[in-house]
Formats: sequence, C-alpha cells, structure tokens
Amino acid sequence: MIAANTSWNLVNFRGNIIAALIARGFRVVAIAPRDEYSDRLALMGVEHQALEFRSSAISPWRDALLLWRYLRLMRACRPAVFLGFTIKPNIYGSLAARFLGIPAINNVSGLGTAFIKTGLITRIAVGLYRQAFRRSATVFFQNDEDRGHFVSAGIVDRARTQLLPGSGVDRERFTPAPVVGGLAAGRPFVFLLIARLLWDKGAQEYVDAARIVKQKYPDVRVQILGFADVDNRTAVPRATLERWIGDGLIEHLGVADDVRPYIAAADCIVLPSYREGLPRSLLEASAMARPIVATDVPGVRDVVDHEVTGLLCAVRNAEALAAAMLRMIEMTAAERKAMGEKGRAKVEREFNISTVTQLYVEAVERAVKPELRGSTI
Repeated sequence: MIAANTSWNLVNFRGNIIAALIARGFRVVAIAPRDEYSDRLALMGVEHQALEFRSSAISPWRDALLLWRYLRLMRACRPAVFLGFTIKPNIYGSLAARFLGIPAINNVSGLGTAFIKTGLITRIAVGLYRQAFRRSATVFFQNDEDRGHFVSAGIVDRARTQLLPGSGVDRERFTPAPVVGGLAAGRPFVFLLIARLLWDKGAQEYVDAARIVKQKYPDVRVQILGFADVDNRTAVPRATLERWIGDGLIEHLGVADDVRPYIAAADCIVLPSYREGLPRSLLEASAMARPIVATDVPGVRDVVDHEVTGLLCAVRNAEALAAAMLRMIEMTAAERKAMGEKGRAKVEREFNISTVTQLYVEAVERAVKPELRGSTI
C-alpha cells in the first residue's frame, strides 16, 4: 500500500518505485484522493482506492475519521508493507499500520509549514509524528538537517533513518539543453520558478524581486509554472495571482506534465523557498544545465553549490533575491553556461533516480515479514 495526498504526487514522483515493486511481484494499492491523475495509476498497473481528505484542514474529528478510514482499508487488503508520503498519509497511515502490525516505510520530503512557523501546531505535529514513526521500519529523509531535527526531537531513532538523494532525477530524460538567445541575442532574459503557488515557496519575495529587477531591465520575463488554488494553508489567493499578472510582474504558465520545454526556454531557474526537503525542480533544472538562483535554506543547499552551480541568497529577503537575479543577468553567457554544466555534473554524481529506487526496494524487502518473502504478494 502506497499513500500520498494526491494521485498526481504518486504518478509524477513515485512512478519508478511503483514500477520496481510491481516488477518484483508485488500487488500495489494506491491510497489518495481522486484527481485527474487517478486513472493513470491503473495504466501503471496500480489499484487505486480513493480516500478523500484536505491536506490543509486542521480538525481532530476529521483526522480521527481519516485514521479510521486508513484502518478500514488496511484491514480489507492487509498489505505486506505500507509506504507513506506527505504529511497526513505519513501520520495517520502509519498509525493505522502500527495498530495492525503492518511494517511502515516513511518519506519525509520536507518539514512543511508546521515546522517553518513554530507554535502549538508544531508541538501537535511533533507528538503525532512521534507516535506514527515509533515502529516504522525505515524513515527516509531527503536532507541531513531534517533528519537531525527529527532525531533531536525524539521523533525517530537515528538507526531507523536513511538519507535519499531526493526523488532523484532521470538523467536520460532530463538532458542538457542549449540556451536559445538571451539578452545578447536580442531576446528578454527569462527567469522561471517551478512550484505550487504558496507563500512558503517564496511567491511574495519572487514578485517583489521581479518589481526591482524590472526597474533596471523592463523586458525581463519572470515566470511561474505550477498549481494555483492548491489545498494548503499558505496558498496564494487567486485574486492576488491575477493582480500580479495584471501588473505585468509575472507570467503564470499553468501546469505541465512535462516541464522540460519550459526549463529549456529559461535562462535561469529560481526557487525562493523558506525550506525544502530536496527540491526536484532544481534537480531537473541542473540536469538540463541551467544555472539556479535560490535561497540558502535546508534542502536547497544540498542541490546548489554557491558560486559554482548557482547563487544562494538570504531567505525571506526580496532585495537579496533581486540582487542575485540581477547578477545572473549581468554574468556573461559563458559564465552562466559553466554554472549549468557544473550543475549537470553534480546531478550525475549524486542524484541518480535509480539509487532512490534501489534504496526503496531494499527497504521493502527488509520490512516484509519472513513468511511472505519469496512469494507473490
């Protein structure tokens, strides 16, 4: 059983793991809310069980109901292993698995809003994670700072943890793309942010930096590719997005299953996030040999080497972000190209998607109960 907060997440980020498990004889059941990507799970050979919930909702009653529904689903199909992704599936799915004696493997892809703004919600989240992960077979983290935070908070024993190179990147699919044009060729410089429209992704700082940059370079294009109107407490309201677009500060490119053409059309990829696990958008940008401007925060600095593969700047600081973007514009094309090439080399060394798949397969095989090993699940 593999669970996340959207079918989109499972299709786009976990497809390689699903394919590897099916190839080893597992029947894979996906638990996620129904969305436009749910039918694709069937095409992947996965049985989808819809479990509707709101990721951003905070309600003890609704969360108790969610736990009960996970319990009911697990009792019905008795999975050999539970794989949890994203916050609520990690917590309530793992609690259900623990109650039923089912091994759980978790993936903490980032600490989320509760750990960015500490307070009562943070304390509640820590308590829930501590109960959920108490008996987990393996808890994967995407950077060592997040792992250290969970270990020091007593949420999970270090012996049960393991690091992943993010979601990895398919280096055969994401290949270096030549930069077409640029300021020297008479076309506007293009910045691209690939992210959901969230305040925690630095959306406001990106727009404020765009305003500063456009004072010097009015023709610069500042783009965002990603979901708007998302179910998240830090989502940017649609009216705010429309105002930014109307003011000529940004372009919203919508959503794309294939981000490669958009990366190829950009001169620089930007991510002003407040905190990350290990951002896949930057891995894919580096694989395509694009220089990066991003905030100096956990997760991001695992991908970006300052002054080597990109530029890091202070978090929550539009002026610092704008200064880095201006510097990127004013570099020579050769300097930006060298940064991109070094980013590609780093991806080839450290972030192979096959490594992620192999680590997951090994974790599943360790977790499966002895009486089920060697049989078709």
